[in-house]
Amino acid sequence: MSIKAIDLRRGMAVNYKNGLWVCINNEKVAKGNWRSYQVIDLKNFQTGQNIKERFRVDELFDEVFLTRKDMEYLYFDGANYVFMDPGNYEQVEIPGEMIGNDSVYLTPNCHCGVASVEGRAISVELPTTVELKVEDTPPQVKGATATNQLKEAVCEGGARVRVPAFVENGETIKVDTRTGEYLGRA
Repeated sequence: MSIKAIDLRRGMAVNYKNGLWVCINNEKVAKGNWRSYQVIDLKNFQTGQNIKERFRVDELFDEVFLTRKDMEYLYFDGANYVFMDPGNYEQVEIPGEMIGNDSVYLTPNCHCGVASVEGRAISVELPTTVELKVEDTPPQVKGATATNQLKEAVCEGGARVRVPAFVENGETIKVDTRTGEYLGRA
């Protein structure tokens, strides 16, 4: 099945240049009267090579269908993230660069979607919201009455989230993993 460059999303796999590539990022660029185009970051599944190329918006790719499983995050061993299939307790190691900056939202026992091709994991899809414990945040300023006053909080895993002034150390908050925004108390 073919897919247009504009419809390619992060984590999707395509056949390109006689290899299997995973989309890392896809941006649409439109400059005034010029034609729009897509700037797509691709990572080769077999070699690990990263490329960033321009494509026409309507350029077609052959889509590769991935096997997706719900897996539970266990721990980080220094180089790889270890996930477990709750059905058969099989463990899978996923390289750290595959998750990238999203690793700050991973907490033990967090359920994620893991996509694989030919039995090898190629991408991890985080849940849209996670609950994180606030580890460090400045205290609330007495007498500050400005509404919607935000301060920075460092959560478990290293995530930095802008939170309302009333949030204190030790509280558990909900965070949107797509934007990194505070959603509320847990």
